[in-house]
Amino acid sequence: MQQKYAIITAGGAGVRMNSSLPKQFLPLHGKPILFHTISVFLRFSPDIHIILVLPEEQRERWKSLCSKYHFYPPITLAQGGPTRFHSVKNGLKNVPEDALIAIHDGVRPLVSLKTIQQCFHIASKFGNAIPAVPINESVRLLDGAFSKVISRDSLRLIQTPQCFMAARIKAAYNVNYDPSFTDDATVLENNGDRIYMVDGNKENIKITTPEDLVIASSLMEYLNKKED
Repeated sequence: MQQKYAIITAGGAGVRMNSSLPKQFLPLHGKPILFHTISVFLRFSPDIHIILVLPEEQRERWKSLCSKYHFYPPITLAQGGPTRFHSVKNGLKNVPEDALIAIHDGVRPLVSLKTIQQCFHIASKFGNAIPAVPINESVRLLDGAFSKVISRDSLRLIQTPQCFMAARIKAAYNVNYDPSFTDDATVLENNGDRIYMVDGNKENIKITTPEDLVIASSLMEYLNKKED
């Protein structure tokens, strides 16, 4: 059985949160967002190898929070870079060629176990798996000063974790940064690979604004009640 790895990117600065505390460290239901995120992957597989990518200036804060909350997961720390692309590239240095790797945003603490399982399962068969959810709202495409409606049926919102056979995604990342690389799937696609999508979970939002944090808190309370 292939070893499973998870790269958790946590390089946010909290600018859109209007907070001096980086968003991944903001409290959510009594503990930092990042702790929730890591815990989901450990529930999925206690044997998973977790690589946490943090900027150098945030490492002491991380250690302090781990001590405060008695949170000592078995992880490897990797150096954050100037962009998410560079951070992931640094994290991939710790992943062997024959592994399966999930790359996940540290501020998506509500990813479901089912989504993680599906991503790893499909990636093991087809080389990659990208979680996505349908769009419910009407969508219009800007065209200069005008706009036109487009069908939402063929559109999807892309989430993480994005899962890959390590050899393929490491090869894809062996390029220089390009602004068109909006996620890991676009890096792999740039290398000529076809992208495979799986169903994500709608609760798997990315927390980037104060409103997102309020929504995430309510969703977590709702999901906890469902499990009871």
